[in-house]
Amino acid sequence: VGKGLSPAVGVLPSYSLSRAASSTASLRRTIPHVRHVIAVASGKGGVGKSTTAVNLALAMSARHRRVGVLDADISGPSIPRLLGLDAALISEPGASTVDDSPSRRDLRPTVRDGKLVPLENYGVRCMSIGFLVEPDVAVAWRGPMVMSALDQLLFDVRWAGDDEAPLDVLVVDLPPGTGDVHLSLMQRVSLSGGVVVSTPQDLALMDARRGAALFAKMQVPVLGLVENMSSFACPACGEVTPLFGCGGAESTARRMRLPFLGGVPLHLRLRETSDAGTPVTVLEPTSPLAQHYVLIADQILAQLDEQDRGQEQQHKPEADAARI
Repeated sequence: VGKGLSPAVGVLPSYSLSRAASSTASLRRTIPHVRHVIAVASGKGGVGKSTTAVNLALAMSARHRRVGVLDADISGPSIPRLLGLDAALISEPGASTVDDSPSRRDLRPTVRDGKLVPLENYGVRCMSIGFLVEPDVAVAWRGPMVMSALDQLLFDVRWAGDDEAPLDVLVVDLPPGTGDVHLSLMQRVSLSGGVVVSTPQDLALMDARRGAALFAKMQVPVLGLVENMSSFACPACGEVTPLFGCGGAESTARRMRLPFLGGVPLHLRLRETSDAGTPVTVLEPTSPLAQHYVLIADQILAQLDEQDRGQEQQHKPEADAARI
């Protein structure tokens, strides 16, 4: 034990999280006009979490679900760029959303009935702090300001569409790590589950295990692990190289008794489409690369549908009793 550091410090976080989970479970709120909220997390930054979150949301939308994306990375919002919703990438009105010649427009959420109206592209609604601050300005806020901003993005947004139809799924893109934003989201919002994204590399998996453990500790179902950058195929010769290792997330999921949702390879096309704001699941939806996301999204939707069936069965006796 270091000088001046109590040996009890090592057990305090676990104790605090246990109390936080038990004391806030009944206080969690549902988000108006949203059926399911899933959080996409990664212990380590730079593993492709945001790209994964966006492509999973779009894959769910392609399955005829009403989907939104909330960018909860207050200090490093990237969802607007990935969804083609920054001023440099948005297409001309009336043109294809994957047009190669985007025009510049001022993209700011409007306000209706006291609520922010999310922006929309590719059939997915989106809200991000990136829409509310100037480009290239660092969002260097302390904890209370971050939590206030998160609350507004969660509860002061009109997620329902013009037809008042609610979202089937809201995908929350969390910042890397396990910090204030993660804890606040899990304490304040009724989550249907969490998805953890990692590369196969041991260093990334160490933090991914922490992320999965936080979900479990806060009594949030872990829907599964995704292995990003699972392999690299040389574009010249086709040789497959496991640059970051092989099968690390799958073996981690097995050891933690969690679902392994699948892997996504490291591919130049994925980087190109993401940077251009035309995600591969939109631009090339039938490609083998996009199908990795589709298969993962299908597994997540199956789990959410199972939750719905369980709730229907749970409420059925109450409904039958009310009719008697």
